[in-house]
Amino acid sequence: MVAKDDPIHLMIRRATSTCSVDEPSPRGRGARRELEVQEPSTKRVKPLSRVTSLASLIPPVKAAPLKRIGQTLQRSISFRSDCRPEIMAPRQIPPAVTKRRDSKLWSETFDLGLGHMLSSKDIKRQESIFELSQGEQDLIEDLKLAKKAYRDPMLKLSIMTEHELNQIFGTLDSLIPLHEDLLSRLREARKPDGSTDRVGHILVDWLPCLDTYNSYCSNQVAAKALLDHKKQDPRVQDFLQRCLESPFSRKLDLWSFLDVPRSRLVKYPLLLREILKHTPNAHPDQQHLEEAINMIQSIVADINTQTGESECRFYKERLLYLESGQKDLLIDSSRILSCHGELKNNRGAKLHVFLFQDVLVITRAVTQNEQLWYQLYRQPIPVRELEWEDLQDGEMRLGGSIRGAFSNHERTKNFFRVVFRSGGQLQSHSFQASDAFNKQQWLNCIRQAKEAVGCAGARRCAPPRGCLDCSMMDTTEASLGLSTERPQT
Repeated sequence: MVAKDDPIHLMIRRATSTCSVDEPSPRGRGARRELEVQEPSTKRVKPLSRVTSLASLIPPVKAAPLKRIGQTLQRSISFRSDCRPEIMAPRQIPPAVTKRRDSKLWSETFDLGLGHMLSSKDIKRQESIFELSQGEQDLIEDLKLAKKAYRDPMLKLSIMTEHELNQIFGTLDSLIPLHEDLLSRLREARKPDGSTDRVGHILVDWLPCLDTYNSYCSNQVAAKALLDHKKQDPRVQDFLQRCLESPFSRKLDLWSFLDVPRSRLVKYPLLLREILKHTPNAHPDQQHLEEAINMIQSIVADINTQTGESECRFYKERLLYLESGQKDLLIDSSRILSCHGELKNNRGAKLHVFLFQDVLVITRAVTQNEQLWYQLYRQPIPVRELEWEDLQDGEMRLGGSIRGAFSNHERTKNFFRVVFRSGGQLQSHSFQASDAFNKQQWLNCIRQAKEAVGCAGARRCAPPRGCLDCSMMDTTEASLGLSTERPQT
């Protein structure tokens, strides 16, 4: 209960006296009339339209409950008057400002008057060395952000289990001290005037540490698959969306941060070549830089090989066979996955096609036990027996009855055909790529796969009469008894 002498009560009482709702008592009328006769007021009364609510008259208070009461009053209480109160515009919440990472140049960072002493080539060399150092700092910040803003909160809030987070983030923690070490060495090599004479010997000594990337990059295929699967969980999706909308994310999703190390790894050869490009022939750093470039190229090639083998194993383990006859020793012996992705047949059915080193496997992406799998759609095709044909736009028949010339041209674009012999009968599959570039990539991969297995060049084919197009033998999705889902490529 509020005392009548309370300041808030007095302010409300004064406000209500200007526009009273209740009929005043005779005593009150007399007192007021007597006051008006004795002291005629010359003070201008504030129009009622200027007063929006009682809450605007209440002084701010620190207590949270009173703040909520004030907000309630402002929304619900108003005076009855012939003049309408002024309507306040709703409060606009400014959007969060996205943090942008500034691009820094050596010449802008170290304003030490060296410009008149260095040639244009020397300045470019310093810029390249500084870019290497600045890139290490940016990488470290991103790795720490991934751990602090994503992994730790999701573990603390039980959004994912520790085992799931370990699978998704892999050995990310071990990469942070690795790059902190390189950054520290580069900064120690920088002279007080901001310039750096030599970095080659630092890199030759440090690059072998990148073997740590083998396990991180090899885990990325399984990590991406698990992350995509966990996004189906509303709690995970909500958390990741909130992070994406926050300024710290720079509009990048979680996977962008997890893929930063791999992107940095493949950039090292370019960075070192750029430094070497601006290094004079007689410079003592030249020999070490050439050695470092050879080292990083060999390291990247080795990691690519191991990552490719890991990816190949992952997808082989995700294949589902409808019958034992579909199993093929060529699949089991494959160590390289040349390419894979979603293609459509001429009936519009989505297929996921894998081109291993020795065999082409056509599957349907299916969901089973809340996991994405790939169910074999037709018998695997040995690459050695595979022939291909690049179909011109509009040449493909759709649905087995309508000619391309009488159908929508967009539906008959970017088709190619693969043909092979099975049981004495030629069979073919017609595939539609998403665009012309994707189609050309598939044809290039098929050509290279055939060359790798010893064929004297890839042969173009034209299926003879009676050739059975397997895409015309499409079974319905319902007959498989499994739900389909668009795969991630």
